[in-house]
Amino acid sequence: MKASEAQIRARLDKPGPDVRLFLLYGPDEAGAMELAARLGRAMGGEAERIDLEGSQLKGTPGRLAEEAASLSLFGGARYVRVTGIDDDGTEAVRLLLEAEVAGNPVVAVGGALKGTGRLLKLALANPAAMAHACYVPDARNASQLAAGIARENGLRLVGGVAERLAAMSGGDRAVLAREIEKLSLYMDAAPDRPREAGIAALDAIGADLGEAEMFGAIEAVVEGRTAEIGVELARLDNAGVSAIPLLRQLVRKLMSLAEMRGEMDRGASSDEVVKKYRVFFKEEMGTKAALRRWSSPMLARAVERVREAERAITRGGGNAGPVLAEETLTTLARAAARSR
Repeated sequence: MKASEAQIRARLDKPGPDVRLFLLYGPDEAGAMELAARLGRAMGGEAERIDLEGSQLKGTPGRLAEEAASLSLFGGARYVRVTGIDDDGTEAVRLLLEAEVAGNPVVAVGGALKGTGRLLKLALANPAAMAHACYVPDARNASQLAAGIARENGLRLVGGVAERLAAMSGGDRAVLAREIEKLSLYMDAAPDRPREAGIAALDAIGADLGEAEMFGAIEAVVEGRTAEIGVELARLDNAGVSAIPLLRQLVRKLMSLAEMRGEMDRGASSDEVVKKYRVFFKEEMGTKAALRRWSSPMLARAVERVREAERAITRGGGNAGPVLAEETLTTLARAAARSR
């Protein structure tokens, strides 16, 4: 069955035997992984987690139902997490939903599943499954998301704090949740002892993950300054900036350049383009240089490369973030340097 974000969050926090499968899909894989982590927290720190790749289910579709019915090796709670699931996992999900016994909940994370696809159709039609589509929140939705997560942590955000947290996180739910948890700890807040958090409290915990913090790393990539990538990433790491919002900000920059470069490919001059797109006057020279340096095919490949890195990080866990980000940014910066 289809579930709203509020419904899926509530059931992930309190799983029961009536729901065997939580299917999280859509373009916001980082958001889906953050929701999936809620099930792990609900099961408890000692719970045994069984990790499966969606590709494993095609050849052995019965394994998912078997893992869901198996007892933990340690005699405690147990749950199954599947990453990268797609239509090839439909038979495995069908066997899970039709099994006589399935005591361990399953959370499955997929990409942009088609509404006409077999897997999504099956999940939406079965009351023992909950399916929720995850989209990267825009500014308004991100502010609402921040306020909702804050309420769960006993906080009421006032004075523009929700909007600032949304902007700071770059649309990354995991980063947003982590910052709100830090704020909640600082305020000694909880659902049974709510607190009001304003800008002063946010400043006190040193949260500053805005676009300005990422500007140096992004410009180093665009301008081909490979020697500065490591320094910029180390600075961001010290500031607590995760790799995902950095990569997303870089995608936005590259896509903006791609739009402008497309205008030039159709005959417009760089002067005409920066005026049409209302580039800030202090950034006009740098933007013109970037448009000369980056061709449309280069920009298209760069956007896909950055998106692949983000997907790899969300599938592989946060520990891989800095390494994957540095590899991706360095590769792109070298390409820019060669095209000078």
